[in-house]
Amino acid sequence: MSIHPAGQATNVYNFKNFFLVAAICSAYLFISYLLIGYKPEQLFLIALFASFYFISAPTRKLIIAFSIFIVYWIIFDYMKAFPNYQYRPVHIASLYNAEKKWFGIFYQGSKITPNEYWLRNGDNFLDVLAGIFYLTWIPVPLLFAGYLFFKNRRQFFYFSLTFLLVNMIGFVIYYAYPAAPPWYVQQHGFAFYAATPGSTAGFSKFDHFFYSGIFKAIYAKSSNVFAAMPSLHSSYPFIVLYFGIKNKLGVVNVLFAVVMMGIWFSAVYSSHHYVLDILAGIACAITGIISFRQLALKNKAVKIFLEKMMKATA
Repeated sequence: MSIHPAGQATNVYNFKNFFLVAAICSAYLFISYLLIGYKPEQLFLIALFASFYFISAPTRKLIIAFSIFIVYWIIFDYMKAFPNYQYRPVHIASLYNAEKKWFGIFYQGSKITPNEYWLRNGDNFLDVLAGIFYLTWIPVPLLFAGYLFFKNRRQFFYFSLTFLLVNMIGFVIYYAYPAAPPWYVQQHGFAFYAATPGSTAGFSKFDHFFYSGIFKAIYAKSSNVFAAMPSLHSSYPFIVLYFGIKNKLGVVNVLFAVVMMGIWFSAVYSSHHYVLDILAGIACAITGIISFRQLALKNKAVKIFLEKMMKATA
């Protein structure tokens, strides 16, 4: 039982709601099976959604709001069914040479990329530090979103929808400009091998140091090896910092800035991204922030959607 904003009691345990949740979950499982096959985490996702929807009014509002992030994850997961290298040539040598031209470092008589420099000059401290920073790219945005959900509902939706829009921009670029990461060049040179699996690259040192398989598990589920440009991992902390500043979080923003710089460094140090990828990720974040702000202010459909989401989670 929950209370409607108008004061009327409403019962969530009715046929309409059970049917709606069952239909959504069944459709998700069926489409997933057709596109990418069955995975245990799919059952976990629908169990999480259904349980939060029916446990209580607060959890229902929470899962409805965070469904924006669920949509992002599903789209990202479904990209496995449509490898970007099937639609456009993969950029390998051209991106490597551009990185060396613009950000190359003269080292021991030759010019090398920043990735190659750190590959030769890393140490255990940086291995661990880079791994710790990179592991924050999921929890920091989600924890910040949780804070905004309880503190400022409108800012929560501005943040989460901006996050989704930035990802959509990045996904479009993935298909317009398929790009190999630095570790691919280190392992395979400039030849193209479509069936190349994901790699932990420099983060294998973190796994080895802690006798764990954290990054191995993460990159075994990679949706697309040839999606290095832009680095959306570099976009996320930028969005967090922007909304942190906008919400006047004071000293917390210093932490957000440190995390952002740490993730940028880790992306290069681990050979998962070029500096150019990071700059493209920053550009995606800026584009998404400005674009959504304009949409929220001027687009009638977006305004209506925001008001409906605010009402559904009030």
